[in-house]
Amino acid sequence: MILHYIYDPLCGWCYGAKPLVQAAQAVLPVLGHGGGMMTGANRQTVSAQLRNYVIPHDRRIAEYTGQPFGEAYFEGLLRDHTAVFDSAPPIAAVLAAEQIAGRGLELLGRLQSAHYVEGQRIADETVLQALAAQMGLDAQVFRQACMTADTEGHIKDSRALLSKVGGQGFPTFVLERNGQFTLIDIGPWFGKPQAFAQWLSQSLPTAEASSTAQTCGLDGCAH
Repeated sequence: MILHYIYDPLCGWCYGAKPLVQAAQAVLPVLGHGGGMMTGANRQTVSAQLRNYVIPHDRRIAEYTGQPFGEAYFEGLLRDHTAVFDSAPPIAAVLAAEQIAGRGLELLGRLQSAHYVEGQRIADETVLQALAAQMGLDAQVFRQACMTADTEGHIKDSRALLSKVGGQGFPTFVLERNGQFTLIDIGPWFGKPQAFAQWLSQSLPTAEASSTAQTCGLDGCAH
């Protein structure tokens, strides 16, 4: 059995689900699929309008999930009008870390904390290089893997999987068992990673989806 995790690095609800992903990895293999929420025409330069849009959603995510959001994010990054929110570079970095060390989801978690707690610009190559180095990844190998990653193809495949399983946005969790895909509603499990892991280990064959899950849409977080 495999748990598929369709995410975006700039999705607040995916950051809210970070502890659930980590807990699930102790139970079964978890495969990450970057969805490219803020790529192409959906890339955004930080502005007052963007800040005013995301802060109420982020505060709700913090309250609902218990995940910390830092002042360096709210009062630093979200006031830096030279920063660009672009999902493609961090997805490429996750693909690179997975390719060279099988540590893609680990880097994703580090990127999420860097963004939402530390207010770092995770679309910047220098930031990605520094965070990878902190994890002990070889700088030259990592840089080359980022450059050669088929990020566009990966995003396309992730979107196709999302459509195939009937997912509505990010994060989407899908259990694959013997070629059958079952959506999992993680709404009840936010803030309860150990309970989620226990439920997974006991209830995998009967996992079902419902409509209560909190997600970001394909082109942005609007919930």
